[in-house]
Amino acid sequence: MAIALAACSSDDTVHLAVPDQVDGAIASDIQGQLQTAVEKAVAAAGASGAIVGVRVPWSGVWNAGIGTVAPDGASVGSDMTFHAGAVTRSMTCDVLYGLVHDGVVSLDDTAGKYVTGIGDQENLTLGQLCDSTTGLASYAPQIDVRTRATPERQWNPRELLGYGLSRGAAAQPGTVFADSDTGYVLLGLALERATDKSADQLYQQYVFGPNGLRSSSLPSTGNAQLQGLWTGNAADGTAACTAPTPIVDLSPTAGFTASGVISDLTDLSQYAQALALGLRSYDAPGRFENALPAVANGPSWFTARGGAYQAGSLIGQYGSVPGALTAAFADRNTGMSVVVTINNSRASADLVRNLAWELAAIASKAPAASGRTAPQAGLPWTAEDMAAQVAAAAVCPIP
Repeated sequence: MAIALAACSSDDTVHLAVPDQVDGAIASDIQGQLQTAVEKAVAAAGASGAIVGVRVPWSGVWNAGIGTVAPDGASVGSDMTFHAGAVTRSMTCDVLYGLVHDGVVSLDDTAGKYVTGIGDQENLTLGQLCDSTTGLASYAPQIDVRTRATPERQWNPRELLGYGLSRGAAAQPGTVFADSDTGYVLLGLALERATDKSADQLYQQYVFGPNGLRSSSLPSTGNAQLQGLWTGNAADGTAACTAPTPIVDLSPTAGFTASGVISDLTDLSQYAQALALGLRSYDAPGRFENALPAVANGPSWFTARGGAYQAGSLIGQYGSVPGALTAAFADRNTGMSVVVTINNSRASADLVRNLAWELAAIASKAPAASGRTAPQAGLPWTAEDMAAQVAAAAVCPIP
């Protein structure tokens, strides 16, 4: 069953047939399991806090701010804005598919048709950039130290692109998936040139409006309310877990159309559902089909295409920006969603991905509310499996 969700876009009122959500809290024992999982992940990441939201249509909702905004700081609020990180990649592909739907561009258009000065990469297609099958290396390692030292610095997307292109390509285009922030920056620039609109205007038209996102933006200036941390090394080379460095006022321009969006829990939960369930007018049936392995020698159920990862029946994104790890996934069959951000980026983004999957496994077992029926299908992992993976990715001790 579904209900219509009204949301104001830049043009008119839209309706998303989101799942009929039980209006109440998830059972207390499930909440306890979810909170314990998040608290352990926060410790493992060396973070001070997290924001997490779990929507289980047949059971209830759990939204929480965990911990503090900094060591010995104020409590985290579940309504705080935070860096959406790599979820921005899915949104950039939304813009692409929206423009394809409107007949403005084609997936087979080349980047060189719209962006000059990219050398041997001019024949990369917009579809390949969205699927991250270009082989382009990431720009993030080239600017990471500077971004952490001066997080407020403004970046031109051409700078980011230049750093990425200078590292060359690691694979033949169209053959393998390799997540590339450089590719999503190039895609954003191409879409700006194709429409003579700014990336923020395109996001308003094709993402924030159609998905009913009221607290999301792709700003050139502006800051997330949940500030970040970075755990450096102690004198003996181990992680200095008791003295993380604040990353204050991180500029969204360091991520642009790869990781620059700032959002909140309500928006990203709704967005994750809309993406996974294909609720927008421009959603193409084949966007997530013929997916490629997300990692070499990984499980067969973990794939990627269309600007998103697929893990069993979950669709979503995860990644890091300086100071934060963020993941957002939803179930394509039931609409169950998990969104979580942790305010320290020292650990691999795999940590927050595995946490999101652990939370999904816990939530999938939530009992049905009165008059509702829990689905029979499950996920190809257990909460215990993912808890072990979170522990394996730890950079700091877990109490």
